[in-house]
Amino acid sequence: MAGKIIDGKKHAATIRAEVKAQGKDCKLAVILVGDDPASIVYINMKKKACEEVGFDFELFKLPETAAQSEVNALIDKLNNDDKITGILVQQPFPAHLNKNEILTRLNPKKDVDCLHPYNVGLAMSGQGSLLPCTPAGCITLLKREGIEIAGKHAVVVGRSDIVGKPLALMLLAENATVTICHSRTKNLAEECLRADILVAAVGIPKLITADMVKENAVVIDVGVNRQGGKVCGDVDFVVLVKALYMTPVPGGVGPMTVATLMENCLKAKALQS
Repeated sequence: MAGKIIDGKKHAATIRAEVKAQGKDCKLAVILVGDDPASIVYINMKKKACEEVGFDFELFKLPETAAQSEVNALIDKLNNDDKITGILVQQPFPAHLNKNEILTRLNPKKDVDCLHPYNVGLAMSGQGSLLPCTPAGCITLLKREGIEIAGKHAVVVGRSDIVGKPLALMLLAENATVTICHSRTKNLAEECLRADILVAAVGIPKLITADMVKENAVVIDVGVNRQGGKVCGDVDFVVLVKALYMTPVPGGVGPMTVATLMENCLKAKALQS
């Protein structure tokens, strides 16, 4: 018997409706350096979400060759603009730019992606108002589906600063026992088979196969990959025959990431009041 597909689109729509109902006067500013096609797709998703919840949105484009000083000057301008509620600098950045310099220049109260070291520290210590969008979206999905986290063994495959590390700590804060796996983990399949909640966030198409998942596990697929011209996750979808719950790609975690961004814009507005 196949498990249940967690409908991220449905939960995200509910969250957007909740955000819209609060009727806050918010404006999201997005900075794009260059013309990365995938970045443009993601930005359009954020713009659409802003329109749906009634937020203002403005895109600030800089050329691929923009100097660090130009990016810094734009961030300073937006930091000082009282009409701007949240600032997001779309990644990836061109190689010549200093990522850390960009992220630390953001006003922490406008950092709706929760990437400034100050916000990361607050989030990891359980004191943060602004939370990393994708990890927070994963936790929200689990809770809104009524899936128990406390006491469960969670295995997170991936250790990125954006997803793997913060999600592992957020699961720990929810009283799960957490194992983090990565490219140098020995016997990855054995580690995954121990998981009550298995999260795949590595960016390798269909890395997690059915023989790596125990019966009735909950599987959260964060990966977004292209294979054969189609979008797929880090988990082979046949895993659903063993999993109790599983997120699809697309339509699972992705919509929750954008919905959480809308929630962060509201929180940022409150921090600036």
